[in-house]
Amino acid sequence: MKVMEKVERWGIYEWTGNGHDDGNPFVDYEIVGTFKGEHEEKTVKGFYDGDGRYVVRFMPSYTGTYTYKIYGNFTDQTYEGTFEVTEPSEGNHGPVSVANTYHFQYADKTPYYPIGTTCYVWELQSDELIEQTYKSLAESGFNKIRFCIFPKHYDYNLREPRSYPYVGTPVDSSILTPDNFLEYTGKTEGNNWDFTKFNPEHFRHIERCIKRLMEMGIEADIIVFHPYDRWGFSQMTRDQDTLYIRYLISRLAAFRNVWWAMANEYDLFEHKNAADWDYIGTLFMKEDPYNHLRSIHNCREFYDHSKNWITHCSIQRQDLYKGAEFTTEWRKKYQKPVVLDEIAYEGNIQFGWGNITGEEMVRRMWEGAIRGGYPGHGETYLSKDNILWWSHGGKLHGESWKRVKFLLEILKETPGLGLKCDTSRMEEWDAVIGIPEDDKLAEETGYQLFYYSFMRPSFRQFRFKDDKKYRVEVIDTWNMTITDAGVHSGCFKIDLPGRQYMAIRLRKA
Repeated sequence: MKVMEKVERWGIYEWTGNGHDDGNPFVDYEIVGTFKGEHEEKTVKGFYDGDGRYVVRFMPSYTGTYTYKIYGNFTDQTYEGTFEVTEPSEGNHGPVSVANTYHFQYADKTPYYPIGTTCYVWELQSDELIEQTYKSLAESGFNKIRFCIFPKHYDYNLREPRSYPYVGTPVDSSILTPDNFLEYTGKTEGNNWDFTKFNPEHFRHIERCIKRLMEMGIEADIIVFHPYDRWGFSQMTRDQDTLYIRYLISRLAAFRNVWWAMANEYDLFEHKNAADWDYIGTLFMKEDPYNHLRSIHNCREFYDHSKNWITHCSIQRQDLYKGAEFTTEWRKKYQKPVVLDEIAYEGNIQFGWGNITGEEMVRRMWEGAIRGGYPGHGETYLSKDNILWWSHGGKLHGESWKRVKFLLEILKETPGLGLKCDTSRMEEWDAVIGIPEDDKLAEETGYQLFYYSFMRPSFRQFRFKDDKKYRVEVIDTWNMTITDAGVHSGCFKIDLPGRQYMAIRLRKA
């Protein structure tokens, strides 16, 4: 038995002990933990981790002394004890939740501005490639990454993963080529899985990756299901889905940086309907003891993001050209944060979703951010080894990722919590204007962020009827420079370089 004596606030308290290993411990036995402190009491389910070992994990939300009780039919004994919860370490702000309707903050009230990226199965690659991904993430400044639990079958994704989530064997993939892989998409013949027996090492490895991300300050946006499949994981029954989800919650929910994405491109599943997705989302809402963020991602048709189990909109653009431009409308319609997880990818592959320029990627990110949304990055550059960031991680080859930190720093300087689009200024019809979500703060600070997108004005004129003085800055969003343009009031003119992707920021002097 392994017992911890102390853990930091929003850390992971882990109890490990031995129990029955006969029959099928994944379904025959259960382990439960009740944890009680001065300000909270939670009962959480544990899991079987193989080799007769059972684990319970708990994330404490407060400091002080906690008592615990571990029980269940996994053993004939009941275990009780105490542990201390200390102050959080530097960089530990707790889990992220929705705040101020359209935005996010950590548990300690620190604002969180998600600027994430997509790497579907980066954690199922080789150790060397995974290490390169960590290095790239550290250099880029991304603070969220989307990825799958299940392996992926798609163009440039024909190799077998490092491990599988279930005990069994996969179909022989040696015959797969870029020309015939679609014939095997969704096929289940030749697979031999026991969907009642998990492969603990598969999940242990993913946990190590999530823990490393947590230490780097990166949120893990976990895609629970996806349709790009030749193994049968997208065609499991509801009972099999339920067992998988409960195992996932018991193993991963205690990590403070976890988000749940029910699906990537839910509308491409042939074996699931809206009732299935509502069941899955509601199950997470009811059984995750920490109420982590929850979403569902579309291909063509949006899911109804107004559903109560959905905490925020995870959006893939539906139009070939426009996406981020609709952020204002989506906010108004759903009254939830809008996360633009897929507004196309910088790259040069054959698909229209994966061959925009770095400049256009950055433009879309700024467009969405100024409108009060949270844009996501993606990269799909061809390579001889078919290692593409969008799925495998590794090295970043484009230009847009280099500009993520700059955008993130601009967002962090927003007064209060988050931006919204000011649509009331008819005289500024040809600019996107971001102001603080809080109207009182907007008035007090005079904060206004004007974005000119692909337009190229050589100057802009401002006309204010009051006598407020504004500190004016010219921002080059592509070259990542901020130039002080002085203090102005009333009617004034600001010179610009006549380049695309410029912005002007005003703050009360």
